[in-house]
Amino acid sequence: MRIALITGCSSGIGRALADVFNAAGYTVWATARKAEDVAALNAAGFSGVELDVNDAAALERLAAQLEQHGGLDLLINNAGYGAMGPLLDGGVEAMRRQFETNVFAVIGVTRALFPLLRRSKGIVVNIGSVSGVLVTPFAGAYCASKAAVHALSDALRLELAPFGVRLMEVQPGAIDTGFATSATREAEQLIVESSPWWPLREGIRARARASQDNPTPALQFALDLLAAVNKDTPPRLLRLGNGSRAMPLLSWLIPKSLLDKVLRKRFGLDVAL
Repeated sequence: MRIALITGCSSGIGRALADVFNAAGYTVWATARKAEDVAALNAAGFSGVELDVNDAAALERLAAQLEQHGGLDLLINNAGYGAMGPLLDGGVEAMRRQFETNVFAVIGVTRALFPLLRRSKGIVVNIGSVSGVLVTPFAGAYCASKAAVHALSDALRLELAPFGVRLMEVQPGAIDTGFATSATREAEQLIVESSPWWPLREGIRARARASQDNPTPALQFALDLLAAVNKDTPPRLLRLGNGSRAMPLLSWLIPKSLLDKVLRKRFGLDVAL
């Protein structure tokens, strides 16, 4: 029986992946940060693990647990969140938090579990986003973090190849995960009257909601990812969900000056303040 570790399973994509891979016969280790979420995962039949993906000591303990229980065949680096709002309002600290979870943890988790994956000739799946390809205003930190995941995935794929460990990057489009709710919550922390962007607050809110425009069900996303992982040769890059192909195509085909105009109008930035 193959063993999978999936990070960020409290809800959304992570929970859907845990359900689907479990149903397909995998032994699923599912992580979450909050104890109550871990309890729910255990009650659902998974091996729930309370984990802060940025905690090096916790990652060492997790690797030891997996070693004792059969190793690891599949790692899905899914944990992450979307920091929304003007880049200069959030500043360096907001950017640092975004990169710690969305980028640095991908390397930290993979590094901690690499010996197990090397032994099994396993697979690493990094969940990126099409937002790393088509960058939008009021989501700069999030877009930059996902662009970094893309670059790191390309480098890591090559570096893991000599060890027989395969890597696949997934770039979701709009997936029905509740992302917009958490993104809106993040944005509202920065929407204050003292901000120079206060007059554009509805554009900030619109960007936070945009990730859920006509979303693909998380279950369908998980089923499609399972099918890709189970192929003899998993694809290097997989785009799933509404907009996952159209958005990169627009980014490549539309002149940047025109794309700027479209995005400024879409998010209320075509004004003088």
